[in-house]
Amino acid sequence: MMKITFCAYDKPDSIGGPVTWLMNLLPYLKDREMEVHCLILYHMGGTGPLFEHLTLKGVVCKTSPFLSYTEENIHWILQQIKDNPPDIFVPNLVVPAYYAARWAKEAGIFTVGVSHSDDPFYHAIQEQFIDGPAEFRLSGMVCVSHELERQLKASPRSHELDIARIPYGVDIPEGKSERKDDILRIAYVGRLAEEQKRISEVTRAFCRVTREVQNIEAFIYGDGPDRSNVEKILADEGQGLPVKLMGAIPNDLMQEHLLNCHVIVLLSDFEGLPIAVMEAMACGVVPVCLDMRSGITEQIEHGVTGLIVKNRDQDFTGAIEILVNDVQGWNEMSVNAKKLIQQSFSKDRSHKLWERYLTEIEITPGHVVSIPNKISLLPVHPHLARADHRMPPPPGFRKKLYLGIRKKAGMVKRKLFDRQSQ
Repeated sequence: MMKITFCAYDKPDSIGGPVTWLMNLLPYLKDREMEVHCLILYHMGGTGPLFEHLTLKGVVCKTSPFLSYTEENIHWILQQIKDNPPDIFVPNLVVPAYYAARWAKEAGIFTVGVSHSDDPFYHAIQEQFIDGPAEFRLSGMVCVSHELERQLKASPRSHELDIARIPYGVDIPEGKSERKDDILRIAYVGRLAEEQKRISEVTRAFCRVTREVQNIEAFIYGDGPDRSNVEKILADEGQGLPVKLMGAIPNDLMQEHLLNCHVIVLLSDFEGLPIAVMEAMACGVVPVCLDMRSGITEQIEHGVTGLIVKNRDQDFTGAIEILVNDVQGWNEMSVNAKKLIQQSFSKDRSHKLWERYLTEIEITPGHVVSIPNKISLLPVHPHLARADHRMPPPPGFRKKLYLGIRKKAGMVKRKLFDRQSQ
C-alpha cells in the first residue's frame, strides 16, 4: 500500500481554496486504498475545520502548534516522518516542510511541492526548492493552472522534476441559478483580506454599484484578518444600501447559498485557480473577475462563460449593469459556465488526475529518515519570511563571528604588506 504524507496549516474558522482542496482530495486517496497522513501545524490556539473534517473521514492527522522557530517545526515534521516514513512527502504550502523535504529526499522519499497561486510566495518556493542548491530541490511539482505550469517549465531545472498540471475540482450540484425576478444578486466569496483579495476595494465597488445601478443586491461571504475594514466601510458608505456581510459559511453549505445568487465577483491582484469561482460556476453563477495572469482566463471566456473586467471601478460597474439588463445574455453565460466546470473542473476529474500522478511515481521501500543534530538552512527568502522565523544565534556568537572576521582580515592585510615589502 502506497503511503503519502501531506502537510498543512489549520486554525479555527480556516477557509480558502487549499483547505477545501485537501478536505476533498485526502479522503478520496484514502478510499483508493492509499495510506494517507496529514501533518497539521495550527495557529490561533487550536485546530480548525481541516483537522475536524479529515478526522471525521478517517484520515490520520498529527498536529502541533506552529512553533516559534523554523528549526523547531522542521524537527517536529522530521520526527513524524521518521516514526512513520511515507513513500511520498507533500510539503504543500508549509515552509518548514519544504526544508524538511531535504532529509526526506535523502531517505529515498519522493518529495512533491504544490504551486497554488501566482504570487511572490510561490515564486520564492520555486527559487529556493527548484532553482536553488541541489540538496534542497524537490523531486516533483504540481501546478493548478497553465500559467503556473509555464512559469515552472521556464526554470532551467525543470527537466529534473516530475511536473504535472492538476486543476482543482469542485462538486457539480443538480440545480442551477435562475433569474426569477428583476433582482441581480452578486456575491464575493473568500478571505476578507487586503493582501491579494483587496477586500476594501471590493466592498467599495459593491457599495458603488448598488448605489448607481438599480435592482442589485450584494453579499459578502467569508471572514479574515481585515473583516473590521469591511464593517467600517459598510457603516460609513453602505448605510441604506443592499450590501450585506454574511460571514463565514461552512464549506458544505456554500453552494446552497450560491444557487440563490447570479454573479460571483473576484477582483484580486492575483490568484492560482480560484475554487470559489469554480464552485459558483458549477451552480450556473456568472463570474465577473479582474483580468489576471493565472487561472481566470482558463475559467472565463469573456462574453461566453463570464466577464473579465479591466478595473474595480467603471469597467466593473459597467459589467454588472450589462448583466442586470440582459437576462438572456446572463442565462447563456450561466449555462456555459456550468457546462465548462462539468467538462474540465469536476472534483472527480481532479482527484483521478492526482491518483494517476501519485501512482505513476516510482517508489523505493525501506526509508530511514535521519534527523540532523544541526539543521543548516538556506538564507531566509524575503517572500517566505512571514513563515520562516529562525532561531537566534547562541550567546556570544556574534562577538566570536566579529572577532573571527577581524582576525582573518588582519591576516590578509599582513600578507599584502609582506608582498609589498618584498
